[in-house]
Amino acid sequence: MDFFKNKSILVTGGTGSFGQSFVNFILNKSKAKKIIIFSRDELKQYEMQNKLFSKGHNRDRLRFWLGDVRDKSRLKLAFNEVDFVVHAAALKQIPAAEYNPQECINTNINGANNVIFAALEEGVKKVIALSTDKACNPINLYGATKLASDKLFVSANNLGGKRETIFSLVRYGNVLNSRGSVIPFFKKLISENKKLLPLTDEKMSRFFIKVEDGVKFVINSFLRMKGGEIFVPKLPTIYIKDIIKALDKNHKLVGIRPGEKLHEALCSKEESHLILEFKDHFIIQPSNWEKNTKNYKTNKMGEKGKNVKDMFEYTSLINPNVLTVSKIKELLKEIN
Repeated sequence: MDFFKNKSILVTGGTGSFGQSFVNFILNKSKAKKIIIFSRDELKQYEMQNKLFSKGHNRDRLRFWLGDVRDKSRLKLAFNEVDFVVHAAALKQIPAAEYNPQECINTNINGANNVIFAALEEGVKKVIALSTDKACNPINLYGATKLASDKLFVSANNLGGKRETIFSLVRYGNVLNSRGSVIPFFKKLISENKKLLPLTDEKMSRFFIKVEDGVKFVINSFLRMKGGEIFVPKLPTIYIKDIIKALDKNHKLVGIRPGEKLHEALCSKEESHLILEFKDHFIIQPSNWEKNTKNYKTNKMGEKGKNVKDMFEYTSLINPNVLTVSKIKELLKEIN
């Protein structure tokens, strides 16, 4: 089923790693009427346009909007006659956020609020915002802003009145090979003939997802959503030291950076009473102060979930799916 057939879709942060993959997927797999790329970087938009148009994609289906999520009036213009929004725009570099907190707040919190009200006022049908494992029990500024953003999107389902706009979130871990992530960083150092790769701590682990799997999960979440859920895919854990081994390199310890955790969490034990487990994902139900009449145990695709055990948590340390060095090597070949 082509869920997006004859519909208009807008992606904030559309020139980022996720945005570009999402747009490519929709162009190739869907008969969506229009795809709008909303971002603030004119050079990246220019490069993305050239890349897509050189592949012969129909120019009438694509629209590039220069704008910033901090600017609500610009968002309202872009959201006019849009059916679905994916909110992927964010400031996400942890050290940069620690030293520039107000900028991170302006984009990740105030920008999220602008997306919500622009969507409500323009009658967007469904909005999915991208969250992060850093938003679960945050210890850094970036994670705190994303937690606040998550709360805004969940609560936005109470603001619509008679409007039909609904909001949900997708929360996942590190995207393999995305801009600014550890694998491209290591590869750059190797290309510069560095003998030892920096490792913050030998115990450090992370959840990882391929960008194309992230795109498919977001699309499935549009099909599954009732509004207010946080969708969490089941992901493998990778130890950072094992990435270095898979690259056939040795490491030097450099210490944990400001705001970093040893291990990441996607679902915390404090919210275990709200978590439902499905075959390939979890959802965190909203804890609204108003009575919620939605039954989240059966989603819009007819899939059925079950309650998890009390004090259940889903962390990169407590995860049955840990990739070995040989599996990581296979994965690195796939993403090259």
